[in-house]
Amino acid sequence: MAGVFDRLVGQDAVESDLTAAAVAARGGAVSSSAMTHSWLFTGPPGSGRSVAALCFAAALQCTDPERPGCGKCHACTTTMAGTHGDVRRVVPEGLSIGTKEMREIVQIASRRPSTGRWQVVVVEDADRLTEAAGNVLLKVVEEPPERTVFLLCAPSVDPEDISVTLRSRCRHVHLVTPSVDAIAKVLVERDGLDAKTAAWAASISGGHVGRARRLATDDEARTRRKRALALVAATARPGAAYAAADALVKSADEEAKEVSATRDEKERDELATAMGAGGTGKGTAGATRGSAGALKDLERRQKSRATRTGRDALDRALIDVAGLYRDALAVGLRAATPDSTSGVALTHPDMSDQIRELASDVRPEGLLRSIQAVLECREALDTNVKPRFAVAAMVATLMAARSA
Repeated sequence: MAGVFDRLVGQDAVESDLTAAAVAARGGAVSSSAMTHSWLFTGPPGSGRSVAALCFAAALQCTDPERPGCGKCHACTTTMAGTHGDVRRVVPEGLSIGTKEMREIVQIASRRPSTGRWQVVVVEDADRLTEAAGNVLLKVVEEPPERTVFLLCAPSVDPEDISVTLRSRCRHVHLVTPSVDAIAKVLVERDGLDAKTAAWAASISGGHVGRARRLATDDEARTRRKRALALVAATARPGAAYAAADALVKSADEEAKEVSATRDEKERDELATAMGAGGTGKGTAGATRGSAGALKDLERRQKSRATRTGRDALDRALIDVAGLYRDALAVGLRAATPDSTSGVALTHPDMSDQIRELASDVRPEGLLRSIQAVLECREALDTNVKPRFAVAAMVATLMAARSA
């Protein structure tokens, strides 16, 4: 019988540890060896750190007497659906998690559970906590309420992702990158894809289960990947290179608009209804006039969310570009073959012709400099440099690296 932990891909050791902790928690036991009040889930993008945290939350609330995280009881199903009354998910929609939001969550988390065994707070992308918000969380983690558990998710334990002090108060759970075979198996068994498509998508996903699924099922996702990788070939021609850079930034913006459009409209309609739009009763006019501030706040949050969505989309494209240069470097140094039949695994095994050509045209020093340029572009975007300027600067370096 499937349980919640079956949603994890290639994480057997993690599943074992979390199951043992959930068993220990059945009696309310909290100890450094099995169960604790604060956890930190880390792992590369796509490894499933947020999924693991949510599955653990379900296991902690599970009412099955024999198997924590059974996946069938009301506690498990509502936790996984995001509707459990004692499980809070903090999912940053903007570029950061602020102090106000964290204080509100901490206040709720300090209450006793209403229906479940624990109050559970899952903080996804904890690396987006501002310093002040992190300090708010740290105070409650240092002296946690008796029946509250905090589950934080971050890419790594690096101080740039999570503060050293906050990390020291958490039990660390590290997830690994799932294997290509494990991802392909999931796509076949859970998504009903044919073996060939599943194997292809898994091989180019960079170990990211969600992205493999999108590439296998979404034509637009495949088109965006091709557009990103076309930038590399375009750097051989200055005019084409800058045009490709503009197209890359525009594509990320369009993706953000597509993702946000329906949700934004729904939120505006809900706010208008809540503030009395369309009403005719006494006081309706006054309520409508007072909605200006609420509407402005909503627009601010929606703009921040769209900015983050666009940055994330552009970042995925840059990772693809860096991966192509990495593949060419591996082939150029004879650490891999263009058809990926020997040596290290290629990031883009379906791009063998372009990889071979790039390895032939650009010296290893230039390829290495190109990878560094892409990484610097990603860092610039993290510091809020305008995407068009950051990508244009990167392209200038990529063109120069061809003659390095």
